[in-house]
Amino acid sequence: MSILVKSIGAIVAVVVLAFGAGFLLPSQVHVERSILVDAPLAAVFSKISDFQQWDAWSPWAQLDPDASMTISGSGVGQTMSWSSENPQVGEGTQEVVALESPNYLKTHLNFGHQGGADAAFSLTPEADATRVLWSLDTDMREGVPLLGQPLSTYFGFFMDSMIGTDYETGLQNLKQVVEAQNQA
Repeated sequence: MSILVKSIGAIVAVVVLAFGAGFLLPSQVHVERSILVDAPLAAVFSKISDFQQWDAWSPWAQLDPDASMTISGSGVGQTMSWSSENPQVGEGTQEVVALESPNYLKTHLNFGHQGGADAAFSLTPEADATRVLWSLDTDMREGVPLLGQPLSTYFGFFMDSMIGTDYETGLQNLKQVVEAQNQA
């Protein structure tokens, strides 16, 4: 019986330590991907700076073409809200918070109870092409109830592989759309 009690005690101790460590680990997450698009800055910027254009290249639009989408405004302050039954798309809002034509776009994403994030596109010329860098920054604990924060922090270790794959798909789609338009 003593071995059973010690085993249970050890398991509880490990769980408590892992839970506590979740508060001590870094909660900031940064994901970024880039691609070279054979087109001028202005051609690329026109596709990313207006949410009306995102349907043509967004990886999430492909996951659920039937998602409910509402876009309002233009420029800084333009918002996009979406809702989908597909858990990979989910629901949320995105607002343009900074726009520096033709080089930079920053948006704030709000996923409700799942928290928020900031995404940015930085465009730089490279010879006759454009380097597109798409990044995401978030605090995995922000907006998460206290007892859920350690689990959310651990989840942050998987963000690069999860979001990065979507970003790679989106950038490849963007490249195809812009280059096809640029050659037409």
